[in-house]
Amino acid sequence: MTPTRTLSGAFTALVTPFTRDGEIDEATLIRMVERQLDAGINGLVPVGTTGESPTLTADEDARVIELTVEAVRRRGLEGRTPVVAGTGSNDTRSTITYTRRAAELGADAALVVSPYYNKPDQRMLEAHYRAVADEGGLPIVVYNVPGRTGSNVNADTLLRLAEHERIIAVKEASANLEQIMTVTRDRPEGFAVLSGDDSWALPIMGVGGDGVISVASNEMPVAMVALCDAARTGDWDTARRIHERHLDLFRANFLTSNPVPVKAALAEMGLIEDVLRQPLMSLDDMNRTRLRAVLDDLGLLDTIEEAAA
Repeated sequence: MTPTRTLSGAFTALVTPFTRDGEIDEATLIRMVERQLDAGINGLVPVGTTGESPTLTADEDARVIELTVEAVRRRGLEGRTPVVAGTGSNDTRSTITYTRRAAELGADAALVVSPYYNKPDQRMLEAHYRAVADEGGLPIVVYNVPGRTGSNVNADTLLRLAEHERIIAVKEASANLEQIMTVTRDRPEGFAVLSGDDSWALPIMGVGGDGVISVASNEMPVAMVALCDAARTGDWDTARRIHERHLDLFRANFLTSNPVPVKAALAEMGLIEDVLRQPLMSLDDMNRTRLRAVLDDLGLLDTIEEAAA
């Protein structure tokens, strides 16, 4: 992908499947990526938060990116289905290193979460993203998720960053609609605004956003592609119908920390082993019962092949 944009549609924040002994399950990962491509997904996001990147080694992280890129290339979809690799950390120098490595592995862009725990202010956040964009070798998607990082990339800062030719999008998970509307109104041409929360995909696209980096599309890529396609073509009745039908699943995926529920769901669907790396643990029995009821209502327990949205 060239730095001259634009990302749009449904992008899957891929889970990282593990074997029962806790190693990366490469065969299952490849099958999962192929299932996404079969569904017509608009893009793939390996090794983000949903992919448990904080608990992957550097070699494991690289391998997941490599396998994802290779699967896209085997389908002849290189350049059409972008791979946006998670490369963020709370250290600017390390983030640049991870981003360069993702570029070498063939990723099309990098998803860069705001530095967590050390809570940089707006001046520091802007300097961080500019350094990664200048030196990382890939187009950058800013990931704004204050609930996990402890800091918000405010609209003024983001709009300044959006003028940088290598900063091409934001994954917005601030749940601050006024802030998001300011960005969609004032952004430069070609800068994409992507929801970072499935339940916000419809509202954000309704105010001019471009799509979603989705957890739920691990479970139901067909529906998330259909929702975004409907919204992008102005078919708001269809987009709203899909949103309302799947809203309970959007919520169930966050019964506890992501990706615990979505991994439990994928295991119930027969797609992966329900294995996470500590400190994360499998979903408790009470929430698993609630999640199963939602999956059953949507018909996702009947077959791993998702019904049309």
